[in-house]
Amino acid sequence: GAMSVDSITDLSDNTSKLLEALQLSHPYELDPRRSVGKKKMLSLNPITWQVPRIVDRCCKHIETHGLQTVGIFRVGSSKKRVQQLREEFDRGLDVFLDEHQSVHDVAALLKEFLRDMPDSLIPREHYAAFLSTASMEGPGQLATLQLLLFLLPPCHSDTLHRLLRFLSKVARHAKSSWGPDGQEIPGNKMTVSNLATIFGPNILRKEKAGEKDAGAMNFEDSTAIILVLQRLIEHYQTLFMVSPEMQHDVLRRLFQTDPDVIDYLLRRK
Repeated sequence: GAMSVDSITDLSDNTSKLLEALQLSHPYELDPRRSVGKKKMLSLNPITWQVPRIVDRCCKHIETHGLQTVGIFRVGSSKKRVQQLREEFDRGLDVFLDEHQSVHDVAALLKEFLRDMPDSLIPREHYAAFLSTASMEGPGQLATLQLLLFLLPPCHSDTLHRLLRFLSKVARHAKSSWGPDGQEIPGNKMTVSNLATIFGPNILRKEKAGEKDAGAMNFEDSTAIILVLQRLIEHYQTLFMVSPEMQHDVLRRLFQTDPDVIDYLLRRK
Protein backbone atom coordinates (compact mmCIF):
# COMPACT_ATOMS: atom_id res chain seq x y z
CA GLY A 1 0.00 0.00 0.00
CA ALA A 2 0.92 3.66 -0.22
CA MET A 3 3.13 5.17 2.48
CA SER A 4 3.41 8.80 3.47
CA VAL A 5 7.02 9.74 4.13
CA ASP A 6 7.48 12.81 6.31
CA SER A 7 11.00 12.21 7.55
CA ILE A 8 14.17 10.58 6.33
CA THR A 9 13.96 8.34 9.40
CA ASP A 10 10.74 6.83 8.00
CA LEU A 11 12.56 5.51 4.96
CA SER A 12 14.16 2.10 4.67
CA ASP A 13 17.95 1.87 4.64
CA ASN A 14 18.08 1.24 0.90
CA THR A 15 15.79 4.15 0.15
CA SER A 16 17.78 6.39 2.48
CA LYS A 17 20.90 5.56 0.50
CA LEU A 18 19.16 6.59 -2.72
CA LEU A 19 18.14 9.87 -1.16
CA GLU A 20 21.68 10.35 0.11
CA ALA A 21 22.83 10.17 -3.51
CA LEU A 22 20.92 13.41 -4.09
CA GLN A 23 22.96 15.30 -1.51
CA LEU A 24 25.01 17.03 -4.21
CA SER A 25 24.04 20.61 -4.83
CA HIS A 26 25.34 23.97 -5.94
CA PRO A 27 28.23 24.85 -3.60
CA TYR A 28 26.87 28.32 -2.84
CA GLU A 29 23.74 26.71 -1.38
CA LEU A 30 25.82 24.73 1.12
CA ASP A 31 25.95 27.29 3.90
CA PRO A 32 28.29 26.13 6.70
CA ARG A 33 26.74 28.70 9.05
CA ARG A 34 23.36 26.97 8.88
CA SER A 35 22.29 25.94 12.35
CA VAL A 36 21.76 22.25 12.96
CA GLY A 37 19.09 21.09 15.37
CA LYS A 38 19.55 18.52 18.09
CA LYS A 39 17.85 15.86 15.98
CA LYS A 40 20.28 15.33 13.13
CA MET A 41 18.28 14.22 10.12
CA LEU A 42 19.62 14.12 6.60
CA SER A 43 18.50 17.36 4.99
CA LEU A 44 18.23 17.73 1.25
CA ASN A 45 19.23 21.27 0.37
CA PRO A 46 21.36 22.62 1.88
CA ILE A 47 23.04 19.65 3.52
CA THR A 48 24.87 19.58 6.83
CA TRP A 49 28.44 20.70 6.24
CA GLN A 50 30.87 17.86 7.09
CA VAL A 51 34.26 19.56 7.37
CA PRO A 52 36.68 18.90 10.26
CA ARG A 53 36.97 21.89 12.57
CA ILE A 54 40.75 21.97 12.20
CA VAL A 55 40.54 22.27 8.40
CA ASP A 56 37.92 25.02 8.40
CA ARG A 57 39.65 27.07 11.10
CA CYS A 58 43.09 26.79 9.49
CA CYS A 59 41.65 27.89 6.14
CA LYS A 60 39.77 30.82 7.72
CA HIS A 61 42.86 31.95 9.63
CA ILE A 62 45.04 32.05 6.51
CA GLU A 63 42.27 33.68 4.47
CA THR A 64 42.07 36.41 7.12
CA HIS A 65 45.72 36.90 8.02
CA GLY A 66 47.92 35.21 5.43
CA LEU A 67 46.86 35.84 1.84
CA GLN A 68 49.65 38.41 1.41
CA THR A 69 52.26 36.28 3.23
CA VAL A 70 55.08 35.55 0.80
CA GLY A 71 55.93 31.87 0.54
CA ILE A 72 52.98 30.63 2.56
CA PHE A 73 53.25 26.79 2.91
CA ARG A 74 56.94 26.95 1.97
CA VAL A 75 58.50 28.99 4.78
CA GLY A 76 59.43 27.00 7.88
CA SER A 77 57.33 26.95 11.04
CA SER A 78 57.86 26.37 14.75
CA LYS A 79 57.58 22.61 15.34
CA LYS A 80 56.87 23.21 19.02
CA ARG A 81 53.97 25.59 18.39
CA VAL A 82 52.52 23.38 15.64
CA GLN A 83 52.67 20.35 17.94
CA GLN A 84 50.92 22.32 20.69
CA LEU A 85 48.09 23.36 18.35
CA ARG A 86 47.80 19.81 17.07
CA GLU A 87 47.49 18.41 20.59
CA GLU A 88 44.82 20.97 21.49
CA PHE A 89 42.73 20.01 18.45
CA ASP A 90 43.29 16.30 19.19
CA ARG A 91 41.96 16.78 22.73
CA GLY A 92 38.77 18.26 21.30
CA LEU A 93 39.41 21.74 22.64
CA ASP A 94 37.70 24.70 21.01
CA VAL A 95 40.91 26.12 19.57
CA PHE A 96 40.64 29.78 18.61
CA LEU A 97 43.07 30.92 15.93
CA ASP A 98 43.63 34.69 15.78
CA GLU A 99 46.25 37.20 14.68
CA HIS A 100 48.58 36.07 17.48
CA GLN A 101 49.18 32.70 15.78
CA SER A 102 51.85 32.58 13.11
CA VAL A 103 50.42 32.08 9.63
CA HIS A 104 53.28 29.67 8.88
CA ASP A 105 52.44 27.57 11.96
CA VAL A 106 48.78 27.31 10.92
CA ALA A 107 49.80 26.46 7.34
CA ALA A 108 52.08 23.69 8.61
CA LEU A 109 49.29 22.35 10.84
CA LEU A 110 46.91 22.12 7.87
CA LYS A 111 49.50 20.27 5.78
CA GLU A 112 50.21 17.87 8.66
CA PHE A 113 46.53 17.07 9.13
CA LEU A 114 46.08 16.18 5.46
CA ARG A 115 49.34 14.22 5.37
CA ASP A 116 48.59 12.17 8.49
CA MET A 117 44.98 11.23 7.73
CA PRO A 118 44.66 7.40 7.92
CA ASP A 119 43.13 7.50 4.45
CA SER A 120 43.83 10.39 2.13
CA LEU A 121 41.21 13.02 1.32
CA ILE A 122 40.72 11.28 -2.02
CA PRO A 123 40.42 7.64 -0.85
CA ARG A 124 43.04 5.19 -2.05
CA GLU A 125 40.53 3.11 -3.99
CA HIS A 126 40.05 6.09 -6.31
CA TYR A 127 43.75 6.87 -6.66
CA ALA A 128 44.28 5.18 -10.05
CA ALA A 129 41.04 6.56 -11.49
CA PHE A 130 41.90 10.16 -10.58
CA LEU A 131 45.43 9.79 -11.92
CA SER A 132 44.12 8.43 -15.22
CA THR A 133 42.44 11.79 -15.91
CA ALA A 134 45.86 13.42 -16.22
CA SER A 135 46.19 12.05 -19.74
CA MET A 136 42.80 13.47 -20.77
CA GLU A 137 42.09 16.93 -22.11
CA GLY A 138 39.26 19.44 -22.36
CA PRO A 139 35.64 18.80 -21.41
CA GLY A 140 36.16 15.04 -21.22
CA GLN A 141 38.73 15.41 -18.49
CA LEU A 142 36.50 17.68 -16.41
CA ALA A 143 33.44 15.47 -16.91
CA THR A 144 35.39 12.44 -15.69
CA LEU A 145 36.76 14.31 -12.69
CA GLN A 146 33.25 15.45 -11.79
CA LEU A 147 31.88 11.91 -11.82
CA LEU A 148 34.78 10.72 -9.69
CA LEU A 149 34.13 13.50 -7.18
CA PHE A 150 30.51 12.35 -6.94
CA LEU A 151 31.79 8.96 -5.70
CA LEU A 152 33.51 10.45 -2.65
CA PRO A 153 31.91 10.02 0.78
CA PRO A 154 30.16 13.23 1.95
CA CYS A 155 32.80 14.12 4.55
CA HIS A 156 35.61 13.70 2.00
CA SER A 157 33.68 15.63 -0.64
CA ASP A 158 32.81 18.53 1.69
CA THR A 159 36.35 18.78 3.05
CA LEU A 160 37.91 18.63 -0.40
CA HIS A 161 35.54 21.35 -1.63
CA ARG A 162 36.46 23.58 1.33
CA LEU A 163 40.16 23.02 0.74
CA LEU A 164 39.96 23.67 -3.02
CA ARG A 165 37.97 26.86 -2.43
CA PHE A 166 40.68 27.98 -0.04
CA LEU A 167 43.57 27.08 -2.37
CA SER A 168 41.88 28.90 -5.23
CA LYS A 169 41.66 32.02 -3.08
CA VAL A 170 45.34 31.75 -2.11
CA ALA A 171 46.31 31.42 -5.80
CA ARG A 172 44.30 34.53 -6.70
CA HIS A 173 46.64 36.51 -4.41
CA ALA A 174 49.84 35.07 -5.86
CA LYS A 175 50.74 38.17 -7.88
CA SER A 176 51.45 41.60 -6.45
CA SER A 177 48.77 44.24 -6.96
CA TRP A 178 48.30 47.95 -6.38
CA GLY A 179 46.05 49.49 -3.76
CA PRO A 180 43.76 52.50 -4.27
CA ASP A 181 46.48 54.85 -3.01
CA GLY A 182 49.08 53.47 -5.37
CA GLN A 183 50.82 51.37 -2.74
CA GLU A 184 52.05 47.92 -3.77
CA ILE A 185 50.27 44.95 -2.16
CA PRO A 186 52.74 42.03 -2.21
CA GLY A 187 51.64 38.73 -3.66
CA ASN A 188 52.20 35.45 -1.84
CA LYS A 189 53.84 33.90 -4.96
CA MET A 190 51.84 30.68 -4.46
CA THR A 191 50.44 29.96 -7.92
CA VAL A 192 48.06 27.10 -8.67
CA SER A 193 51.04 25.06 -9.86
CA ASN A 194 52.99 25.70 -6.65
CA LEU A 195 50.00 24.81 -4.46
CA ALA A 196 49.31 21.65 -6.44
CA THR A 197 52.94 20.60 -6.02
CA ILE A 198 52.74 21.03 -2.24
CA PHE A 199 49.27 19.62 -1.57
CA GLY A 200 49.01 16.99 -4.31
CA PRO A 201 50.95 14.21 -2.52
CA ASN A 202 48.95 14.84 0.69
CA ILE A 203 45.56 14.63 -1.02
CA LEU A 204 46.24 11.81 -3.49
CA ARG A 205 48.12 8.94 -1.85
CA LYS A 206 48.57 5.36 -2.96
CA GLU A 207 49.54 4.06 0.48
CA LYS A 208 48.31 4.70 4.00
CA ALA A 209 50.06 7.39 6.02
CA GLY A 210 53.03 5.86 7.81
CA GLU A 211 53.22 2.77 5.62
CA LYS A 212 56.53 1.78 4.08
CA ASP A 213 57.21 3.66 0.83
CA ALA A 214 54.17 5.89 1.50
CA GLY A 215 56.17 8.96 0.52
CA ALA A 216 57.86 7.36 -2.49
CA MET A 217 56.36 7.53 -5.95
CA ASN A 218 57.62 7.46 -9.49
CA PHE A 219 58.05 10.59 -11.57
CA GLU A 220 55.02 9.82 -13.77
CA ASP A 221 52.67 9.53 -10.79
CA SER A 222 54.07 12.68 -9.20
CA THR A 223 53.56 14.68 -12.39
CA ALA A 224 50.03 13.30 -12.82
CA ILE A 225 49.08 14.14 -9.22
CA ILE A 226 50.17 17.76 -9.65
CA LEU A 227 48.27 18.11 -12.91
CA VAL A 228 45.08 16.58 -11.48
CA LEU A 229 45.14 18.86 -8.43
CA GLN A 230 45.73 21.86 -10.65
CA ARG A 231 42.54 21.04 -12.55
CA LEU A 232 40.62 20.55 -9.31
CA ILE A 233 41.73 23.94 -7.99
CA GLU A 234 41.06 25.74 -11.26
CA HIS A 235 37.60 24.27 -11.86
CA TYR A 236 36.31 23.37 -8.39
CA GLN A 237 33.19 25.54 -8.70
CA THR A 238 31.81 23.75 -11.77
CA LEU A 239 33.12 20.32 -10.75
CA PHE A 240 31.04 20.33 -7.56
CA MET A 241 27.86 21.50 -9.29
CA VAL A 242 25.30 18.91 -10.40
CA SER A 243 23.71 19.79 -13.72
CA PRO A 244 19.90 20.04 -13.98
CA GLU A 245 20.04 17.24 -16.56
CA MET A 246 21.74 14.86 -14.14
CA GLN A 247 19.35 15.76 -11.32
CA HIS A 248 16.43 15.15 -13.68
CA ASP A 249 17.85 11.74 -14.65
CA VAL A 250 18.24 10.72 -10.99
CA LEU A 251 14.72 11.84 -10.16
CA ARG A 252 13.30 10.01 -13.17
CA ARG A 253 14.99 6.78 -12.10
CA LEU A 254 13.76 7.20 -8.54
CA PHE A 255 10.21 7.78 -9.77
CA GLN A 256 10.37 4.36 -11.43
CA THR A 257 11.99 2.49 -8.54
CA ASP A 258 11.26 4.41 -5.32
CA PRO A 259 8.25 6.74 -5.62
CA ASP A 260 8.24 7.19 -1.82
CA VAL A 261 11.46 9.14 -2.15
CA ILE A 262 9.82 11.43 -4.72
CA ASP A 263 6.94 11.95 -2.27
CA TYR A 264 9.47 12.97 0.39
CA LEU A 265 11.23 15.38 -1.98
CA LEU A 266 7.99 17.05 -2.99
CA ARG A 267 7.03 17.52 0.65
CA ARG A 268 10.41 19.07 1.38
CA LYS A 269 10.07 21.48 -1.53
